[in-house]
Amino acid sequence: MAFVQVILQEDLQNLGKSGDLVRVRPGYARNFLVPRALAVPATARNVTRVEHEQRAAAARAAKAKADAVNAQGTLGALTVRLQRKVGDEDRLFGSVTTKDIAEALAAAGHVVDKKKIALGDPIRTIGTHEVTVKLAADVVATIKVEVIKQ
Repeated sequence: MAFVQVILQEDLQNLGKSGDLVRVRPGYARNFLVPRALAVPATARNVTRVEHEQRAAAARAAKAKADAVNAQGTLGALTVRLQRKVGDEDRLFGSVTTKDIAEALAAAGHVVDKKKIALGDPIRTIGTHEVTVKLAADVVATIKVEVIKQ
């Protein structure tokens, strides 16, 4: 049985991840993978190109993680104050959401995507609440959100 080696350009569920060097049947490579740009033949030039791209991606990921660790220190010491109208028993009219927290962080000079703010349930009471912000894959910062009466 003959096999050919190809370099995957995209993640394929039963075959591998992007950048992997895999062995497949020649017909599968010729008729399916290569025409759909899912893989390229494993020539010496293509292998060195993919290795270079992987090194560049690793360098970008390391820089992003270092930036996230720096941001973790500054965000960890940050307290965000939000003023809201309250009703009976100090319950808010409405709630504080991730969008409100992201806007308050942006006003303080820290731009954070609201999708990275982990808020289990919307904040509906006044007081100090701890909120986690996922800065990178394994870097998490905890900020304090203080909700006060308006």
